[in-house]
Amino acid sequence: MFTAKYSRKDDEDPAGNAAGDPERPAAWPAPVAAGPLNATLQLPGSKSLTNRELVLAALADGPGLLRRPLHSRDSQLMVEALRALGVGIEEVPGDGAFGPDWLVTPAEELLGSTSIACGLAGTVMRFVPSVAALALGPTAFDGDESARRRPMRAILDALRELGADIADEGRGKLPFTVHGTGTMRGGRVELDASLSSQFVSGLLLSAPRFAEGVHVVHTGERLPSVPHIEMTLDTLRRRGVACSSPAPGEWVVEPGPIRAETRDIEPDLSNAAPFLAAAVVAGGRVTITGWPSDTTQVGDHLREILPAFGGAVSLDGDALTVTGTGVVRGTRLDLGAAGELSPTAIGLAALAEGPAEISGIGHIRHHETDRIAALATELDRIGSAVTELPEGIRTEPAELRGARWLSYEDHRMATTGALIGLRVPGVTVDDVETTAKTLPQFTELWATMVATASPEPAPSAEATPDA
Repeated sequence: MFTAKYSRKDDEDPAGNAAGDPERPAAWPAPVAAGPLNATLQLPGSKSLTNRELVLAALADGPGLLRRPLHSRDSQLMVEALRALGVGIEEVPGDGAFGPDWLVTPAEELLGSTSIACGLAGTVMRFVPSVAALALGPTAFDGDESARRRPMRAILDALRELGADIADEGRGKLPFTVHGTGTMRGGRVELDASLSSQFVSGLLLSAPRFAEGVHVVHTGERLPSVPHIEMTLDTLRRRGVACSSPAPGEWVVEPGPIRAETRDIEPDLSNAAPFLAAAVVAGGRVTITGWPSDTTQVGDHLREILPAFGGAVSLDGDALTVTGTGVVRGTRLDLGAAGELSPTAIGLAALAEGPAEISGIGHIRHHETDRIAALATELDRIGSAVTELPEGIRTEPAELRGARWLSYEDHRMATTGALIGLRVPGVTVDDVETTAKTLPQFTELWATMVATASPEPAPSAEATPDA
């Protein structure tokens, strides 16, 4: 058995603080579903798309409008980072239910001599250094304490090879300073992106502004979350940038202008994961509206993942519905291409009536926390028969009990605790407010969904053709 990194008493938080600490927020009681669900929900915009489009709009050849963007901690950190470099980002009235639109006006000249707070946002710490290299003057980057443990060496070394001057005292992590000169040479660069596909996207997004563009070659044996790189290429193409993937593990972006546009941000399909999985856990149906028919978002993999656990999936226009009976099937899945969905899948595995294994996700040890170790620790705390593997988690059926579920400052840890709490009475989620990283409305939307539960029998979850 792989030993879990986190081993703490039930009354301690991830920092070792006692639960009786008067300054510590009370844990959130995860509501139990009284019966099958019957919910229809709308979700705010995609974090991945919002932050990519913010970077491209900031480097575009004129002002552009982002409609229905995500308003969350991660997206606000990106906004403030770009503003610090001289980009104008103004809130304007929009037609979205979750906040205003953003009018982005590129700076005539990006200026450094500033500092950027990354928080826990991987997109900020990995996308913005390339932008800062195009600015004049030094830009200091730092983040939350947990962010200082996240790997950065691959992209920092790659930027140096492409012409950037970066000082990090050999850490290969935050904090570091980018000494921008106003230009970047670009060209061919090799890097190992095994720990995060964001290393690749962080180079590609700014590459049209490099004198020679960029030709990125991945040298590692495994590349996680390839759909996120495909998303980056798609956003570039939609703005008129010539880019391609001439071979597996290689990407080319040609130098040239980035077209200013009005861009609509799709709903965040990864944030839909715990809500749609709830139908499998509690039975009934959950519908997410605004589901795109064609998307590069990783969350679209839910259409294949949830049926493996016993859910039936149907897409009617822009409404994706998952129907379940309340019986969770055991299964084996390799989620190497969809690591951000694995916490939800592991939550389902813990509730399954048979053995389950989620593999191929070693890279999620380097997300907001070591997610594999953290999930194994919290599942063990509630009585799960869980085995931590180097690249995943295996579970066996077990009688689960209520306990305090620690979130480790990780939004997907918090939502997984809520999912398990639908079935297991007495689960309380520590620091549920961390969901504000990508979904500030999480507890409100979750309560709305749970309120639709009825003690009526769950509908049949016979397989429905996926449109």
